[in-house]
Amino acid sequence: MLQDRFHRRHNYLRLSLTNNCNLRCAYCMPEEDYVHTPSAALMQAPEILSLASTFVNLGVDKIRLTGGEPLVRRDAADIILQLSRLPVSLTMTTNGTRVHQFLPVLKAAGIRSINVSLDTLQRDKYQLLTRRDALPLVTGNLQRLLDAGIQVKVNVVVMKGFNDQEVFDFVEWAGRMQVQLRFIEFMPFAGNQWQSKKVFTQAQLLERLGQRYNLHPVAGAPHDTARHYCIPGHAASLALISSMSAPFCSTCNRLRLTADGKLKSCLFAAEETDLLTALRNGEEVEALIHHNLQRKFETRGGQFQQGFEAVQHLVNRSMINIGG
Repeated sequence: MLQDRFHRRHNYLRLSLTNNCNLRCAYCMPEEDYVHTPSAALMQAPEILSLASTFVNLGVDKIRLTGGEPLVRRDAADIILQLSRLPVSLTMTTNGTRVHQFLPVLKAAGIRSINVSLDTLQRDKYQLLTRRDALPLVTGNLQRLLDAGIQVKVNVVVMKGFNDQEVFDFVEWAGRMQVQLRFIEFMPFAGNQWQSKKVFTQAQLLERLGQRYNLHPVAGAPHDTARHYCIPGHAASLALISSMSAPFCSTCNRLRLTADGKLKSCLFAAEETDLLTALRNGEEVEALIHHNLQRKFETRGGQFQQGFEAVQHLVNRSMINIGG
């Protein structure tokens, strides 16, 4: 069992397949020219399977594939199918642009739920944010997932002054599409030009949504990062993820493995453990995993101790280099 010093059991691994992406979202990638890690420095397919198997042996029963965009990796299909043979619930977070090319693989792997990142329903704004004109493709692929019987959760990073005026549009759209909508607070990472004044907090979201809807809290799973709501008489299913204003660290069960094989016990953790080099050197990996987990902080990687409004300097990677 993977348990930290605060008695939290960890059975969920977020595994990044690549730090490459075919979009250029400002909150994820640094604004300056981005240099991708050489392929040889990333986990190769057999190494991904080996490390994933080690985590499964230690009690992990859920794996979420992330990136970058996981489906831009050339051998993504083979990796997905290999991981699907492990005794885990396998899922993925994607930007949705390549789903149509991978539907047979996703179905063959038994994937039943996928999270799709989508931060605006306006085509011009989507192009401004991602530097790509792909909104019709993404929404079409959402429908393809639903038609294939795969549950869809839509992740929306809400940024004050950019898309906070779209929350009602998203709720109505989610109801029509029959997808779960997850509003996420804007989080700081290296190079993403984060400012506390851009954070549209959970309290502000609830106040905004309450102007039009009668929200009812809904119980979630024990380790949910999201707080769930329903609207009586409305088809939309809502969830709020408040990493900045109201963190949910006390029930955390997640570990993160970056595309270059570094273990992070928290999204905001500055400390990393190099599992890939150890694996390549034939060293003991399990002991390193336990050691990393025992150094996990109680909340948010030991950062934001004075509240997120006071953040001046964050020690961390860019989001694309961590894994979404």
